[in-house]
Amino acid sequence: MRARLWLLGRVLFDCTLIASLIWIVLYVFSGVAPPARLFATVWTYAVAISAPAHVILGWVFPMTRGGALLQWTVFVVLLTLIAIAGSVLGTLMVIGLGLESQLGFAMLLALSLKASLMLALLVGVVQAMIQRLNDRLYETERKLQAQALEHERALTLASEARLAALEARLNPHFLFNALNTVTSLIPAQPAQAERLIERLSAVLRSSLENEPGRLVSLAQEMKLVRSYLEIQNARFGERLRVAVDVHDDFAALPVPSFSVQTLVENSVKFAVASDRRGADVEVRARQESGHIRIEVADNGPGFSLDEVPAGHGLDNLRGRLTLTFGSDLPPLDVRRADGWTTVSFRVPQ
Repeated sequence: MRARLWLLGRVLFDCTLIASLIWIVLYVFSGVAPPARLFATVWTYAVAISAPAHVILGWVFPMTRGGALLQWTVFVVLLTLIAIAGSVLGTLMVIGLGLESQLGFAMLLALSLKASLMLALLVGVVQAMIQRLNDRLYETERKLQAQALEHERALTLASEARLAALEARLNPHFLFNALNTVTSLIPAQPAQAERLIERLSAVLRSSLENEPGRLVSLAQEMKLVRSYLEIQNARFGERLRVAVDVHDDFAALPVPSFSVQTLVENSVKFAVASDRRGADVEVRARQESGHIRIEVADNGPGFSLDEVPAGHGLDNLRGRLTLTFGSDLPPLDVRRADGWTTVSFRVPQ
């Protein structure tokens, strides 16, 4: 229904425009305003030709198979036949409505045929060219949009796949280290090992619930960190000395899952486990010019990111941070000062 109303409106608009242009041309060249019935006569002929042309050509022309030459030949032939038939119909309507009584049917038809054929072919061909150009532009725009959408979808899928691969390598890494810790406690302290297994089960359950690439709140991440530290504290005892300074105001801050835990695990592994005296580990979060900087520091021997091998926990985390927050910010920052090594990353606030 809406399409039919749109077609009717377009036909009436075209007819009114054609009649108005002819009336204006006659006025400009003669200097005298043509009578109103001339406008009505031209409008009647325009309706008699334009209405069937829109319907027939709009149905037949798109169905014409073959090259452009064949399509345009069919278009011109059909338009010529429609103009002839429309002239006959228009002449009958003009005489029937009493718009022209001085000229007979044959004379009026002969005059209208010349003007109708010329105007129909001129207006029809111009409109068809404009329509074909618009169709091509629309089709090109649609293809470009589809290509852009497909490209964006491919990038998204690639990022999700990379995140999934990175996290798949990260979670087992944490699991194996935690299980080794629990295993070492079973002979001497089975009750404590059982309790730690419960803690580990809770950590793993939380890990499985997190979809690849999903962000978690800093509060959830710190709960994981504390569970991990409790497991490691059972193994290292006083050798592991931890201080946590994370304000509750940052609890809802979204961070990649296992991000802070990876930094803490790195400190435990290379600072605490490698020295009989153990080491101090500090976890901090502080505001910094529109970002929140999350830091894990230890007083161990220190290291450089250039020394981190591919596939290491920090290398995985660096890739995850880049994929999550982009490359505008350095994914990881390592600083060594006063015997302390601080590894940090920034999260947009």
